[in-house]
Amino acid sequence: METDIYKTEAIEILDDLEAALLELEERPEDMPLVNRIFRALHTIKGSGKMFGFDDIADFTHEIENIYDRVRSGNLAVSQALISLTLASGDIIRRMVHGEEVPLAERQAMISRFQGMLQREKGLADPALSSPQPQPRAIAQDKQTAIWRIRFKPGQNIFQTGTNLARLFAELRELGECTVVGHCQEVPDLAGLDPQSCYLSWDIVLTTGRGEQAIRDVFIFVEGDSDIEITVLEDADSVGQIEQHRRLGEILVEKGDIAQDKLAEILAHRPLIGQTLVKEKLVHQSLVKSALAEQQHIRKLSEKQKEIESSDSVRVTANKLDTLVNLVGELVIVQARLSQHSTLSCDPIAVTIAEEVERLTTELRDNTMSLRMLPIGTTFSKFKRLVRDLSKELGKDIVLEMEGEETQLDKSVIEQLNDPLVHIIRNSIDHGIESPEARLARGKVKTGVIKLSAAQSGADVVISITDDGAGLDTAKIRAKARERDLIADGRELSEEEVYQLIFEPGFSTAEVVSGVSGRGVGMDVVKRGVEALRGHIEIASRPGQGTQITIRLPLTLAIIDGLLVETGSEKYVIPQAAVLECFEQTREDIENAHGNNVINVWGQMMPYICLRQRFAIAGDIPPSRRVILCEANGRKAGLAVDRVIGNYQTVIKPLGEVYKKVECISGATILGDGTVALILDPVKLMEERQT
Repeated sequence: METDIYKTEAIEILDDLEAALLELEERPEDMPLVNRIFRALHTIKGSGKMFGFDDIADFTHEIENIYDRVRSGNLAVSQALISLTLASGDIIRRMVHGEEVPLAERQAMISRFQGMLQREKGLADPALSSPQPQPRAIAQDKQTAIWRIRFKPGQNIFQTGTNLARLFAELRELGECTVVGHCQEVPDLAGLDPQSCYLSWDIVLTTGRGEQAIRDVFIFVEGDSDIEITVLEDADSVGQIEQHRRLGEILVEKGDIAQDKLAEILAHRPLIGQTLVKEKLVHQSLVKSALAEQQHIRKLSEKQKEIESSDSVRVTANKLDTLVNLVGELVIVQARLSQHSTLSCDPIAVTIAEEVERLTTELRDNTMSLRMLPIGTTFSKFKRLVRDLSKELGKDIVLEMEGEETQLDKSVIEQLNDPLVHIIRNSIDHGIESPEARLARGKVKTGVIKLSAAQSGADVVISITDDGAGLDTAKIRAKARERDLIADGRELSEEEVYQLIFEPGFSTAEVVSGVSGRGVGMDVVKRGVEALRGHIEIASRPGQGTQITIRLPLTLAIIDGLLVETGSEKYVIPQAAVLECFEQTREDIENAHGNNVINVWGQMMPYICLRQRFAIAGDIPPSRRVILCEANGRKAGLAVDRVIGNYQTVIKPLGEVYKKVECISGATILGDGTVALILDPVKLMEERQT
């Protein structure tokens, strides 16, 4: 068990090490990054010795020595050093996973490092790329600190249209913020000008953004305002602040009272704040401000102690999956209880059922949140892929990321890795041109691949965009006709042409390379995304680039759905796809003259009749419902006999026999024990258009 803990932690440290190395390649003068790399290597070595992984410890020790020389300024950071360290990290990773790495391979890597050291002394092999000397300026990280801000705006500030509430909101975005207002300069009613500002404020702010970020908040008011910004302490040392930052000392430091007056008061030893106010030496609001500052620091100190005393708990993914499954079963039982209590008309049973429903919903939300992880953990892995592959192909490409904090279910993230790898490899190989071709077309020589993620309702939208050559629709059409994928005489829309690249074995590459060209990558992408109940879209402009958008559900376990009924069959429509619900009478159907369309706010909207689609016997009721849905950029209605209501849907996968059934994404068990199928609105709409 202890060795499993070491392996898990070592993999996390190796991921951080790789990220730090890629950052160091961009900023070779950044010494805090060098220290971060050194600490990562030191931790892997020390833990390896502790748990008996001597081969890992010995190998890592040699690389640690190299970075000790970098820290001391005896070895410059170079691309060669970064490449060797990344390759060494791969070796360590293989060893952590239990792979037997030959001693000769490890020794060969150490010899390359030693050759680099010799080169620094002038004895190097010239075949290795020489390091570029860099100035050794140390770039200091901004440390989290506690700041005191005294803000007194000019009296005419309201006349300029300034909203001070927004200013304080911006400060709160920088960190934990305590604001105390002073009103001692407000005149009596006879002398009050409602357009003038007589207030001032004391603010205590804890942030790691630095002084300039604070001053930027006041950039539009600093001309006619008095602003004092003072750093109190580094937040790293707040554990000691409580012991010496007393109320009187804060007031003296702020200049609100003289030291001799304070000493005179302290000689009598009463409550300092009350005495200062009573003696009219300090206004009550100033004492309140000092107390707020004292409380802010004490609160921060307590929070830091709590963090230091707390410890995280590691659980295996299997235990987490078991918990989610149990919660899913509980949701089903709760639905049965709610249905039974409603039918029994027993007020006590109804009350109990409502309470169980509330608790079940909270438990469901908390359990699902345990499985949610920031997608940045997956995005960061592709930095290495882009770096290595672009160098292999002789291209200059950078990877930009946006929305890394967007959270997604752990099981979705794990299965998303392969589709994203294939898309990025294709963007590098087919999308981004060579530096020479880009310059000839008037572009900058460095290509850009942008990964972005954002939450949209109950879905997460992931976009992979490149600024390359774009898709050649003529070439795709020609290849598709050559493979008989397009019937003679049929003209495809641009969107339909783009979808052809997802056909198995389809490729427009003239030459098969080690990166792509075999026509299997994009097929894998589509199958992988659809296995996650997701959908994929392509947009491209010749000469400007391509954007591939993947829309995925936040979770694969439980969703909110709309329960509907047609004939004796019940279906669930994902709530995220539902827009509106309309009534449709037999007269409306007759007026459509056999066309499946309905008038929606003056616009004719197509709909799919579930009774026809699934061949459900029986007559259409005198009045039925059409659920207007939107999915994957398309709108259409779903005609059903009856809408039952909202339903917490525990998704159960279909068996192997039914996995290829179109338009159905899963099933769920209802409160009465019957099964309802979960519809896939996107597949239904795509099927209608074909």
